[in-house]
Amino acid sequence: MLTRTVEDLLELGRAARKAARVLARLSSSVKNKALNNVADALDHDQAGVLAANDQDYQGAKANGLSEAMLDRLLLTPERLEAIANDVRAVAALPDPVGETMDTTTRANGLVVGKRRVPLGVVGSIYESRPNVTVDISMLCLKSGNACLLRGGSESIHSNTALVSLIREAIASAGVPAEAVQYVDNPDRSLVEAMLNMKQYIDLLIPRGGTGLIRFVEENATMPAVTGGVGVCHTYVDQAADMNKAAEIVFNAKVRRPSICNALDTVLVHSEIAPRYLPRMAREMGEAGVELHCDHRAMSILGPTDPSSPAGEAGSRQSKVIPAVQEDWGQEFLSLTAAVKVVDSLEEALSHIETYGSGHSEAIVTEDYTAALRFLDEVDAAAVYVNASTQFTDGGQFGLGAEVGISTQKFHARGPMGLRELTSYKWIIMGNGQIRE
Repeated sequence: MLTRTVEDLLELGRAARKAARVLARLSSSVKNKALNNVADALDHDQAGVLAANDQDYQGAKANGLSEAMLDRLLLTPERLEAIANDVRAVAALPDPVGETMDTTTRANGLVVGKRRVPLGVVGSIYESRPNVTVDISMLCLKSGNACLLRGGSESIHSNTALVSLIREAIASAGVPAEAVQYVDNPDRSLVEAMLNMKQYIDLLIPRGGTGLIRFVEENATMPAVTGGVGVCHTYVDQAADMNKAAEIVFNAKVRRPSICNALDTVLVHSEIAPRYLPRMAREMGEAGVELHCDHRAMSILGPTDPSSPAGEAGSRQSKVIPAVQEDWGQEFLSLTAAVKVVDSLEEALSHIETYGSGHSEAIVTEDYTAALRFLDEVDAAAVYVNASTQFTDGGQFGLGAEVGISTQKFHARGPMGLRELTSYKWIIMGNGQIRE
């Protein structure tokens, strides 16, 4: 139904709550059938989804949406195929619901343990990326949760088409279509109302920019998992392998610059900087990356003519300009990176502590002691040694997909998959025991 009023929204919440009670009792085989039906529909019924997405994309482009946001919005046959494969990967994972853990037998004969249970109804408010509609609804379904979704106005046609496809596919497997609810009205007042639906939503997950995250933190009446803003650093240590460093930094920045785990700042040890930075600038220049350099990096690379595109005059070096204070701690989401030369691992750790967002941080080094210290001391959801931060992703971590990436420490941290969408209850088996 078209969500026109707050009462309509509350009705979606009531329907989701009712569906959640059914989902909690469904067998793994029924849930897996539903997921595989969705994957098949994404493979075979692409035309309607792609047409709806093109409508969104053209409208967003005309409205001046940034290149980063346009990239997040775009669906292609290849991207839909990848989304379908992620759905099948979730279907293939063990069902966490009903898992019994930490069972002990007390001296009085009581058998005490914990059993995993669904949370109930998971709400999500997100921007731009229609794949999130599939990821969240499928992970919720497999973990026995209903979901109430509110995407951004820029992706409303894409999301409406996807939700219609999902509901039809899961209903054909015997899962209530009401398990997936979508707020198809971009009115901001409905977002505020959703944040007050504590009686229907057990956990809220926002995915978007800093403004959305902060708004949810300040206004949600139910528990909320916030995060996803990624200010990601890669530190190239004095003991780094040059080839590894070049490939890792390039991949972390260029592979997909618009995602939250893309590199934002390169920290380079002063001993390796004269050899490494020119190579990095050349390779980044091939991809059109603009480098915002501190004075020490500038002294090695030198500024480029701001009126000339990167790669002219045969140098193919990145456009190099002086960094400003605002570049440190900036999530660029574009082909831009900050560069700073440091004199020690200690200085790199201090910089990350000051400007990091707790998302993903990496060191490139062949020094085992330095690697262990980095792993021990960096406070982030994902900490890497000799690998690209672009791996911070539920699918890459074996979760199938993710509902979001938490930079909090309670109740989940990093990519959130099936287990992070469950709680537990204590179960106690007795044989007539009474407490004296």
